[in-house]
Amino acid sequence: MDKVGFCFLDRPAIPQQLELVQQAETLGYHSAWVCETRLAHEGFSVLGAFAALTKRIKLCTGIVNTWTRGPALMAMTLATLDELAPGRVICGLGAYWDPLAWKQGIERSKPLTQMREYLTALRRLLHLDEFSYEGEFVRLREISLDLGHHSKREPKKVKLYIGPTGPKMTQLAGEIADGAILNGLLSVNYTRQMVEWIKMGAAKSGRSLAGFEQPQLINVSLGDDEAEARTRSRYLVTKYLGQQPHIGKASGLEPELIERIKHTMGGWPARAGGIEDAMKLVSDEITDSLTISGNVTTVKDRTYEWIKAGISYPIILPLSENYGEIVEAFAPGKW
Repeated sequence: MDKVGFCFLDRPAIPQQLELVQQAETLGYHSAWVCETRLAHEGFSVLGAFAALTKRIKLCTGIVNTWTRGPALMAMTLATLDELAPGRVICGLGAYWDPLAWKQGIERSKPLTQMREYLTALRRLLHLDEFSYEGEFVRLREISLDLGHHSKREPKKVKLYIGPTGPKMTQLAGEIADGAILNGLLSVNYTRQMVEWIKMGAAKSGRSLAGFEQPQLINVSLGDDEAEARTRSRYLVTKYLGQQPHIGKASGLEPELIERIKHTMGGWPARAGGIEDAMKLVSDEITDSLTISGNVTTVKDRTYEWIKAGISYPIILPLSENYGEIVEAFAPGKW
């Protein structure tokens, strides 16, 4: 295992994240991924801090949505981050989810069209083209990225990935993106199907997948007490099944069960004690199909199941709070 990523969800506290990313770089990790999760943490501020403390590790969004930042602002943000960490930036883009979008007054529609327009325009902005674009969702007029004072006027080499879950968005990633960051909380069988969808998308556009990568978030609760570790995993699985319908759909669970979990939780944000009550509806089998719980050997053995399904490399996302132990245990060269 010569390539491994490490992902920060909404934990630990940011000062500890700064220590961990330096540890990850020292241990040879390929990439550090920062999520924008719910309304917890914004990603680019954290990545900017990472850039100031590291020299080699790739700095990646895992993921940011395409609805709350226009493509010009996103391009400017990525160009700024690239100035801090030249050639080390990967931007994972996602289609967002309800009810979080709805609560902010965002009415999403035609996510495939919107993503295609957004990524196309963003790529041109990073290439420093001057252009106009009149799409259904993206409208730009006689625009070009300025760049900062004394910055070399040359295209920004930022990789643009799509973070898909459903079949059509996964195919779109294979068709137009530089790579795909595959969602966490997806089973091995579903991941295997996603890899095929990527190939279908590439075939549609007649492109080669040489250089295209599809890493995947692997949710890990590390502990010698497997039952205790699984309880931590079950908490996250329950929350996502009840809050993000696309995760439930991709998991292949019965819609009636997903609705019961959502109802028991009490919506989003969940009512007090709602997640704990809904956890009783989520079996060990469901939890283990979407996450990995147990000791180091168990986590490594099960991670290979997703690798054999066709992912490029794992991105370890810790669910337990022993972050330093996790980053040490799953470093490249220790598999």
